[in-house]
This record gives sequence, structure tokens and C-alpha cells, in this order.
Amino acid sequence: MAEIVSLHKDKDEAGGILLSMQDEGVLRLTLNNPPANALSIALMEALTAELDRAGSDKSVRVVVIAAAGKLFSAGHDLKEMTAHRGDEDGGRAFFEKTMRLCADLMLKITHLPKPVIAEINGLATAAGCQLVASCDLAICTDTSTFCTPGVNIGLFCSTPMVAVTRAAHRKQAMEMLLTGETIDASTAKDFGLVNRIVPKEYLTQVVMKYAATIAAKSPLTLKIGKEAFYRQIEMPLEEAYDYAAQVMVENMLNVDAEEGICAFLQKRHAEWKGEA
Repeated sequence: MAEIVSLHKDKDEAGGILLSMQDEGVLRLTLNNPPANALSIALMEALTAELDRAGSDKSVRVVVIAAAGKLFSAGHDLKEMTAHRGDEDGGRAFFEKTMRLCADLMLKITHLPKPVIAEINGLATAAGCQLVASCDLAICTDTSTFCTPGVNIGLFCSTPMVAVTRAAHRKQAMEMLLTGETIDASTAKDFGLVNRIVPKEYLTQVVMKYAATIAAKSPLTLKIGKEAFYRQIEMPLEEAYDYAAQVMVENMLNVDAEEGICAFLQKRHAEWKGEA
């Protein structure tokens, strides 16, 4: 396994707030902002920078976002935000910066030409739940929990709502947003927030198996498919079929589709040449 690298390390910190490790096409990014892995400005900037790098790095096929400690992420750093209420504008500029950066981060995950898998062990709340919902796949432990609790403190989870309502069923998403109550892993799977639930001791093993399976596919095909998935899902049915049909035509004409089909017919392993 490749060496773990500490990123965006402050001078008073023993380790970086984001840890990076890459092995055989899989880039693992580990939130390391204890105790709650809050999505501070620094952590969101670090994540965004790493995703930018991953997007242009041909050696990266799949990205995994995990977390150190007992929580996946408790969302925005409320202490950091509250500290700016004393600013001349009451904190407006800082709040706007925080929400814009968060939105850009979530969009970066969606637009990344590589699949992103969330590996959740522990609580994912508010913007932490938003991060889970924004990833392409999510795998959690059987003791993980999820919530959008802003309503409990007078702050409706409006930005987490964007990702959650696109991952969970509409009424279940509204239930989470209106009650602010915590749901367990089984309920999160029923709602559509996560794909798989596994025992804690097997979490990383299962996630990395998924990542390795996906990393073995054509990177060009994955790029085409991921972009098409998110574009068509917002379209009316007929428009979606028209768009998807054109994507299939263009996909058929690219080098990896030709190679993959020939390899299948010749009963051999494909050798991918296309780049994401």
C-alpha cells in the first residue's frame, strides 16, 4: 500500500486534516479533523484541491472518501462560523464563503470524471450527510447513523437538502429534514442514502473491493457513464432517452468500446486505451 501523505498541515498540528493514500488506481482521502471531522474551510479547501488533482491524474481511477475517528463528519464547523458573528457584517461574508465552498465541493464530486465512494464509519450529520449523499456510492458500517438536524437548532439543512433529496426518496428526505432525527444504517439503506451495510471490521475491505472492481473498467467509459447518469436524471423521460441514445452512439464509436466488444467476442481480457 502506498505511503500516507498528510495534506494541508498547520504548523501546530501533528498530522494533516486530510490524509491521502493511493494504491493501484484507488485514491483514499481520509478526513482527519478531530474530534468531529467538521467540514471547516480548511478541510473543504483540502478536499477540493485533492479532487481537482484526482480529476486530472491519469493514475487515479476511483476516489474513496473515508474518515478517521469515531465520526464520519458532523458537518460544518459551527464554532468557526459563530466566531464570525462579530464581523462588521454579522458574519454574512463568511457564511456566504462557507456555503459557496461547500456547494462547489459537492458539485466537484458529481462532476469528477472518476467514481467517488463514501466509506462511512460512525455519524454523518448535516453537511457530513450531504457529503455521503453527494458521492456516487456509499458503504457504511452497521453502527453508522445519519441525520440532517439543522431544524433542531433553528437552521434548516437547506444545502444538505439538495444532495439528500437526490439520493433518498422524497418523503423520506423530507422526514429527515423536518424531524432532525437520527436514522440508523438499515433505515438509511431503505431511504436510499447508502448502498451496502457491512460489519465494522470488514468496512475498508469491502469498500476497496468495490473500488478495485470499478478501477479495472475503462476510465473513458466510466467518465462517459457518470456524466450521462447525472445529466439524464434531471431530464424529462423522452429527452433523457434522446440524450442517452446519442451518448450510446458516441460511446460505441470510441476506442474502448471497440476493444471491449472485440475482447468479449474473442473471449480475452480487454486492454483499455482510452483516458478519462
